[in-house]
Amino acid sequence: MPGFTKASVRDAQVKGRRVLVRVDFNVPLKDGEDGGREVADDMRIRAALPTLELLRERGAALILMSHLGRPQGKVDPALSMAPVAKRLGELLGTEVKLASGVIEGDVDLTCGALGPGDVLLLENVRFEPGETENDPKLAENLATLADVYVNDAFGAAHRAHASTEGVAHHIPGYAGLLLEKEVTELSAVVESPTRPLVVVLGGAKVSDKVGVIDRFLEVADKILIGGAMAFSFFRAEGKPVGDSLFDDESVEAAREALTKAESSECELVLPVDLVLGREFSAETERQELDGVEVPDGWMGLDVGPRTAELYGKAVTDAGTVLWNGPMGAFELEPFAAGTRAVAEAVAAAPGTTVIGGGDSVAAIRKFGLGDRVDWLSTGGGASLELLEGKKLPGVEALIDAKETEDIDA
Repeated sequence: MPGFTKASVRDAQVKGRRVLVRVDFNVPLKDGEDGGREVADDMRIRAALPTLELLRERGAALILMSHLGRPQGKVDPALSMAPVAKRLGELLGTEVKLASGVIEGDVDLTCGALGPGDVLLLENVRFEPGETENDPKLAENLATLADVYVNDAFGAAHRAHASTEGVAHHIPGYAGLLLEKEVTELSAVVESPTRPLVVVLGGAKVSDKVGVIDRFLEVADKILIGGAMAFSFFRAEGKPVGDSLFDDESVEAAREALTKAESSECELVLPVDLVLGREFSAETERQELDGVEVPDGWMGLDVGPRTAELYGKAVTDAGTVLWNGPMGAFELEPFAAGTRAVAEAVAAAPGTTVIGGGDSVAAIRKFGLGDRVDWLSTGGGASLELLEGKKLPGVEALIDAKETEDIDA
């Protein structure tokens, strides 16, 4: 694909070989009817299916590894991959064996017994204390399990961990179909958008997205600000924000962004009206404010109808839309209208539409509009770092496309 320079899993010689695949199965779990745990949302598992099915069709034996939650390098039965193995087996239509651990015990013997098309899922890779530390020995041990490595875990590609970066220094590493598509789609937003490029940014902290704001002040035509981060901008402008969420670091970052915007050809747009609540609760007293100066005792929890209309028109007129971050507390129904309006505008937009991971994906799927967007990213932090222009360790460690002929000869 244009713009993607790493070797693709399509080019790997895998027939009769064991392939170690880093997937992102960090999915939410819930209590099942039988008293056990089960997968609550399988979006990330489904996203990996094209790569897994391709490898199985080509005669590979699959050894999958993923993290789940944050077990801090200790075994936590509540974060076992067992529910994931069950759901993956249902989706693939085959048995997915669950290893007893990551590298210890009889894992190597189990891997050695795998045949073409077989699938083994290792236990939670973060049960190993060396995973997040990118321990060289763990990476080396993981590499001994297979002949080829494939990284399809875009959501973890911004982390230099043993399973995402270290292992690729020991066996040839290829990009999975999802990873390749993620990098291609998100890079295109920055490098070759159809104009005008409109970026909708929400969420809580400006400081978390200052790199993205800086980047798009250089390349976008409009940046539309929503969510709690808007109050850091208002605070930087000297406007009262009442009890709305903000922090000093984000206010300073907003002040710098406003200064940069003055000399930029990109228009930085802030809300013009708000929906207020007394507290962060669906049951709280609510009022619409025709303006943005929040009185004491109130907090801004959503953008108002005029802002929603303004932002919706900008999205409709865009050639390319990138949306990252909700417009308000969309999980509380009285304060979901702004985010819903943006979601509907993005879904109906005639231009190219990309959702940059995180809560925006949750929002557009909540409103039943996920299938009307061109690209829904599976990465939160990884999406932001790629859009900022940062190199992702999990991508950089893979072999370059031009090297595949030598390796697979």
